[in-house]
Order: sequence, then C-alpha cells, then structure tokens
Amino acid sequence: MPLRLAYIAVANAFAALRLLPIGDGDKDIEILALRHQITVLERQLGPNKAKFAPEDQSFLAALLAPLPRGALRRLRLLVQPDTVLRWHRDLMKRRHARTCRPRRPGRPPTVRSIRALTLRLVKENPSWGYRRIHGELTTLGIKIAPSTVWEILKQEGIDPAPDRHATTWSAFLRSQAHALLACDFLETVTVTGQRQYVLAVIEHASRRIRVLGTTAHPTAAWATQTIKNLVMDLEGAGAAVKFLIRDRDAKFPVLIDEILTDAGIQTVLTGIRVPRMNSIMERWVQSCRHELLDRTLIWNEHHLRHALREYEKFYNSHRAHQAKRQAAPLRPVRAPITDPDRITHLNIRRHDRLGGILHEYLHAA
Repeated sequence: MPLRLAYIAVANAFAALRLLPIGDGDKDIEILALRHQITVLERQLGPNKAKFAPEDQSFLAALLAPLPRGALRRLRLLVQPDTVLRWHRDLMKRRHARTCRPRRPGRPPTVRSIRALTLRLVKENPSWGYRRIHGELTTLGIKIAPSTVWEILKQEGIDPAPDRHATTWSAFLRSQAHALLACDFLETVTVTGQRQYVLAVIEHASRRIRVLGTTAHPTAAWATQTIKNLVMDLEGAGAAVKFLIRDRDAKFPVLIDEILTDAGIQTVLTGIRVPRMNSIMERWVQSCRHELLDRTLIWNEHHLRHALREYEKFYNSHRAHQAKRQAAPLRPVRAPITDPDRITHLNIRRHDRLGGILHEYLHAA
C-alpha cells in the first residue's frame, strides 16, 4: 500500500503540472466531460457501488478533506461527501496509532528503585503481604498498582500473602536483636580438681560479652546477686533490653525472673534439649573453651577470674566476628593497610603483646 499510494501521488502531481498551461475554457470542457463520464458510470453500476482500493481512499481523503462541506457537496463524485470525510477520519486514526505506538508492547517495566524498595520492605518485614507493602509505598508517595507489587514478589519466589500468625524463632531473634540478651552457665575444672561455674551474658546485636562472675557453689543467693549487678550495669549503660534468653537449668532461681520483670526484662526459656535456641551464647561458650580454657592451666578461682577478664577484653575489643563483618563488639572495622613496612611493624608488636599476656598469666598463677 505505501508504494501504491506514492505512485498515485507522483502520477497526479505530474497531471497537475500538465494542467498548468491549459486555459480555463479547456479545463471547463474537460470537467464537463469527466462529470458526464461519472454519470454514465453510475447508470451502468446501478444499485452496485464502485470499489476503491485503500490507497485510492487515502489519496482522495487527503485531496478533498480540506474543502468545505458545501463545496464538497457540489462536486460530482462516485461516493457521498460524508464517505470522503469518514475516509479522512480513518486516515488520521491510523496515523495517530502509528505515532503513539509504544516501542515495547505490553505494560512498561517497573522502575528499579521501586523494585529494590519493595524487596527491602519484604525482607525487613516478612509478615507483610503485598497489600500492606502497597500501602506503605503509597504512604511514601510512590504510585504503583497492588498487582505490580504482587508480580514483583512472585518473580522473586516470595509468597505475596504470607502467614501473618506464625512467627519463627529466627524471625523473632532478627526483629528483636537490639533488645536481646542471652545468658548461660559454663563449667570448668581447675588443676586441683575443683569445679568452677561461670555465668556470662551476651548481647545479640553487638555480640558484646559480659562475664558476670565465677563460683564453686552457684547458690540461689549468688545467682540472684549476680543478676542484680547485671541489671544495675544495664541501667547505668542505658541499654534498652527487653528479653533475656536462658535455658531451664536448675541453677537459675525463680527470684531472678521477678528481678528481671521489675526491670522491664522478660525471660524467654529455651526448649528442653534445644541448644540451638540459644545458639549465640552456646557459640561463645565453645569459643571460650577452644581459645582459653583448653589452652590454659587454671590453678584456682582467682586465676580463672583473671583469665576470663583478659579474654573478655580480647573478645570485645579485638576478636573479629563474622556476623559483624569482621568487626569487634567495641571496635569498628579499620581501614586496610597497604604499607608493607607498617604491616611488619604491626606483626612485631603483636608478638610482643602475646608474650606479655603469657607473662601475666604465669605471674598470676
């Protein structure tokens, strides 16, 4: 059709040039002859109508549509003037449809930043459905359809409407990490065969360890006084602790739960023979055994306290933690060192410091 229409336009352009040298009288005679031929053609067609090809319709519409309706009705045509105007309207519709056609068919893609924000909201709030996420996005001023949020979640393999009534233990720990403490007893034996009990607590968010005390006889009075000291230390540090995780050991008296409740701390008991519910504290107990108690001969309770005090400083200020991206609880990640001379100097200082710690242990023994 485009080639046929171009041929018709060029042919009629040359025909218009041919009409320029012809006089008005000759043109009038030719017009009368053409009108009579149209009359003869209509008489021969009878009730039938002349058929125009699409390119003929487009050419006649573009040629005759600019004329006023009155002038268009005075012309002798094989079709009605309204038909010519309808052809022109169809021509404009097709032209508009071609110019407004999108480059990519279908729904436009979602902006990457909106998609990333949606996935972040789902990750930080696993109990939210796609309707709740759509409401939060609308509150932020982001206009997006609920079905688009649903599609984003389905493409990532996330259930758009999760179970809002079930909260897993891991989800509870992640959501309340900054308000969680975990405690446990650690047992060890000195060189003389005396059994010692160590009570320690750890902060879930920062992984900071606090060794509360050591004793050979963990009585109810000793445990109660130790928990009171912990509560006072937390109040002095301004820590907003809401939960304390512990096991069902008989060495924890019932009175400590009342003390913690008065301080606004709720006690959460782990399941029977489920150490993974207190995995962070159990992991510290294992580290303390492997890195300190299994490598050091503990002579008495005084020596144990000194060793635990030094290990607590090392654990909180120096030891790297994978959960904190190799930072320590009381030390952020340092900038990388690229100078070889400085690295050698640091290695020498580290060996000297380890020798000094060993010397202190020997003197304390």
